[in-house]
Amino acid sequence: MRPHRRVTRRAKAALVAGFGTALLAGCGAGGELKSAGRAPTAVGPARLWPQLPPASAAPYDYGEGATARILGITVPHDDVREVDPVAVLQADLLATTSRSSGSDELPADTVRKITACRTAPTACPVLQPYYRDLTGDGRDDMVLGVRRSDGRLSVRVYMAEAGRLTRIMAVSDPVISVELAGWDVIMRVPSTIAGYEYRTAWSWDDHQRAMLPTRDEILRKAPETAPSGRPSAEPSPEPTMAPPTLTASAGRR
Repeated sequence: MRPHRRVTRRAKAALVAGFGTALLAGCGAGGELKSAGRAPTAVGPARLWPQLPPASAAPYDYGEGATARILGITVPHDDVREVDPVAVLQADLLATTSRSSGSDELPADTVRKITACRTAPTACPVLQPYYRDLTGDGRDDMVLGVRRSDGRLSVRVYMAEAGRLTRIMAVSDPVISVELAGWDVIMRVPSTIAGYEYRTAWSWDDHQRAMLPTRDEILRKAPETAPSGRPSAEPSPEPTMAPPTLTASAGRR
């Protein structure tokens, strides 16, 4: 056995100091550490006018959270792909919304065209349906668009549950485009500010059992791209309603 050697406190301190010197020398040789400057001071939120009472009513009704059970429509195996989109819209005209909301009431001329879709299909305002699981239950939901006579687009989402159909979203806007991204319906809408647009993401809320506008932004419009792939020198025209685009981008799952 090797003899046990006691190391004094002073010797330990010398060893630590020497080790630290070696580390500093190594850092200097390989690229010494440099200060990034003084860190900014964290500033917490400050509540303004705390004496004001909180509002008790919303300023306007955006239609969020309003749902409707679509009577007369049976969904076999809860598969919305087996349901006729025109029949869904025609039945939806008679549906009662869960609460009073006129945010997506269709114009009378649009209602007449939906009713006559079978006899006058060329004038039918119901657009091609899209399917995506937006509620996270593992089953596809149906996204329908209706071209309104006032130039706006009505976007409606339906989910199947226990063989029945429920409308979980209905909103009308003069849209630039509508996209499906992951579990969100994203709508781009022109802004009254030149060069800007609104972008709203509607997402499923399990507590409300409806699609809610979870993100609402105002953004600069992207420059129009020329066929060569370079930005066009001409200013982008104001977005119009003809025709709207409904696209499905890659999901986030």
